[in-house]
Amino acid sequence: MNKGHQNYLNMWLYCLKRCSYCNFNKYILQNQNHAVMTECLQKETQTSLQLSQVSRISSVFFGGGTPSLAQPSTIAAVLETVSKHTGLSDDAEVTLEVNPTPAGKARLKDFTAAGVNRFSIGVQSLNDGHLRILGRDHDSQHALWTVSEARTLFPGRVSVDVMFALPGQSVKSWETELKKLLLVCDDHVSLYQLTLERGMQLFKPVDSGELSVPGDNVTAVMYNSARGVLEKAGFRQYEVSNFAKNNAVSEHNIGYWRGCQYIGVGPGAHGRFVPLAVGGVQREARTQTLEPDVWMREHHGHGTRRRIQLDHGGLLEEVLVMGLRMNEGITQQGFAVLLGRVSIAGQHLTHNAA
Repeated sequence: MNKGHQNYLNMWLYCLKRCSYCNFNKYILQNQNHAVMTECLQKETQTSLQLSQVSRISSVFFGGGTPSLAQPSTIAAVLETVSKHTGLSDDAEVTLEVNPTPAGKARLKDFTAAGVNRFSIGVQSLNDGHLRILGRDHDSQHALWTVSEARTLFPGRVSVDVMFALPGQSVKSWETELKKLLLVCDDHVSLYQLTLERGMQLFKPVDSGELSVPGDNVTAVMYNSARGVLEKAGFRQYEVSNFAKNNAVSEHNIGYWRGCQYIGVGPGAHGRFVPLAVGGVQREARTQTLEPDVWMREHHGHGTRRRIQLDHGGLLEEVLVMGLRMNEGITQQGFAVLLGRVSIAGQHLTHNAA
């Protein structure tokens, strides 16, 4: 029996609409059968936990899509399954990504009652014009209200996402916006540069010149400026995009960057773990079926579509790519885990729900 800890990520791939900068595996919410989805998530969770033979779960991350569109009862059912078949650590971090709409804000208490103890809020911008360009379905006031409510429920355990290098954005306007956000945000901030790719709705108007985004040099100044503003406000950068004060780091994501094992559950989920229950000795990269409807139809305990055994070369590549994102770099212990010289404590479970 693996007595280590794993992290568990649950992704809810449905959204009410697709944002103009999004190119992820997402689906527009229509007539979702929450009961069937919940049953499949529970079944896959149980099967995956049995395959890994992990004894405790140290973190759970409900991501998306828009997981705040899921019913709180679904979140509670998944967490109950984890507790029943493995167990949650007493200090387990249970994060839910939240879209800061009035509906999302109104359900925060219900998600808290379901077992969530940390919120990650997709503010993205406090400029209403930018929010419209990004295709967001909230405005700046909705974002501020949601952050305030979340902080009331979990002070010190609320993260906000904010984007820069947006169309028409200047270094000065970016600094002003970030300082405004810091007046209300909690102890964790994630910065993301707008990156456009073919297939995104926003790509065409930028590519045609209809909209103009900051150039690479200006974008670099924006990033460095933000680092300075956050540092002055007491935040410590611990990863390329992530900043925390009062040690409010995302323990779940740190597990990825340190090369720990994790289990993915739900449509399109990715996992990296050793399937001990079937005699596995090498870590496998597992990908679940992408499309939610297909995933539910073919569900026989789990919807794993692809399994790849990772050799030392593959593991080394992942550890290097992930580890170099952190300010601590790649530790000696990280290489020891890679080479199989220490136990797989600190594993992570990834769950992907749609």
